[in-house]
Amino acid sequence: MPDDDVPDLGPVPERLPVTADLTRRLVAAQFPQWADEPVTQVASEGWDNRTFHLGSEMSVRLPSAAPYALAVEKEHRWLPVLAPRLPLQTPVPLAKGEPGEGYPFAWSVYRWLDGEPVRRDNVADLMEVGGVLADFLAALQRVDPAEGPGPGLHNWYRGGTLATYDALTQDALETLEGHCRTDLAREIWQSALSSRWDRRPVWFHGDMAQGNLLVNDGVLTTVIDFGTCGVGDPACDLAIAWTLLTGEARTVFRGGLGVDDETWARGRGWALWKALVTCAGVLDEGGPELAEEMRVLDQIFEEYAA
Repeated sequence: MPDDDVPDLGPVPERLPVTADLTRRLVAAQFPQWADEPVTQVASEGWDNRTFHLGSEMSVRLPSAAPYALAVEKEHRWLPVLAPRLPLQTPVPLAKGEPGEGYPFAWSVYRWLDGEPVRRDNVADLMEVGGVLADFLAALQRVDPAEGPGPGLHNWYRGGTLATYDALTQDALETLEGHCRTDLAREIWQSALSSRWDRRPVWFHGDMAQGNLLVNDGVLTTVIDFGTCGVGDPACDLAIAWTLLTGEARTVFRGGLGVDDETWARGRGWALWKALVTCAGVLDEGGPELAEEMRVLDQIFEEYAA
């Protein structure tokens, strides 16, 4: 997508309140075979979907706003295609629910996948994680992209130009003047913007964040939440190199994928955009989230200058 055709992201969508009681009524009305299964909210849900346990073996995911609901059809179409070709556990829908009980969107029932979100302190070997992630993304990129969904509102234009996020990034840089190395951040951002993907589109996950990577007994086993997946430029999947990985683990990850300099620069740009915008959003609050995103910025700055 040329930069003069940068899409408009529009306002942040208002999220719907979705309760366990509503979810229970939806399940009972549409899937009576599961009507007796208890419905409980998960301990930590994502932003795009409200997620609930359905018994001990399943989960229910209900989009929290209209743009996020665009991913439901995509996930039901493509996850059964992708999952058998990937080396880690990935979710496959069991059933698709329809609007009802006052809830306006399609929704999904999945098999529950065990694990806790990956952290630097709950994995046995971060270098091994770097290699496993590289193998997973390489396998994903080998899946035939024909007919796969390109960048669009369904995935917030992942796989397209970083210029989509330029206005948000510039606003964040202004907010953060005096709080971080905004001069270096601007240099890194411009380097990312000047790079282009001129190869065949490939599959990408779109949100390789720590909350979507699950660990069991210190080993990375599972990748969840493919709502932002699609085909296009895979640089968005590289942000994990700075948000989770460090030093040698980052080198293992890049080497395993064989990433060229320009794609690496765009991946760095994706990580930078998210860290800057998050820091700007919580600057006045302080706390652990700001400290973590400032740590990510430090990782980006150090790796870029090395």
